[in-house]
Amino acid sequence: MRIAWSFLGPALLAVGAGASFVTQSALNAQLRVVLNSPVRASFVSYAGGTLAMVIVALAMRESWAYVHDFSRSSWWLWTGGFFGAIYVVISIVLLPRIGAATLFAAIVTGQMVASLAFDQWGLFGLAPRAVDLSRVLGALLLVAGVVLIRR
Repeated sequence: MRIAWSFLGPALLAVGAGASFVTQSALNAQLRVVLNSPVRASFVSYAGGTLAMVIVALAMRESWAYVHDFSRSSWWLWTGGFFGAIYVVISIVLLPRIGAATLFAAIVTGQMVASLAFDQWGLFGLAPRAVDLSRVLGALLLVAGVVLIRR
């Protein structure tokens, strides 16, 4: 039972995170219509996310003493927000065109293909994990899912 919960708990959190992606994208797509711009809608989304993180950090009483650690990090560690911005703008533009199911099936496929590469070569400090036939077949099934779910 404990083993089942050690998988089920995190899996349910991941499902919730996935549902939040769909919710965020649907709200942002509607905001794009109101603001007449995917860029403005993305900006508002990031501003809201920044405000939410400030509130969370304050509520959790996070120390701000880490600011001196910034100089010890590599420049590329600061590019995560750039990739998030790519995701948000593309989601805002494509969701109304191809629908939520197709968009997120394609996003999950992209995540899986990139994840396989990250695992195979241990990119960005990840522990290398060999890509084997079953993992490749799983990724191919996701691609097949995108083809089947599109409409």
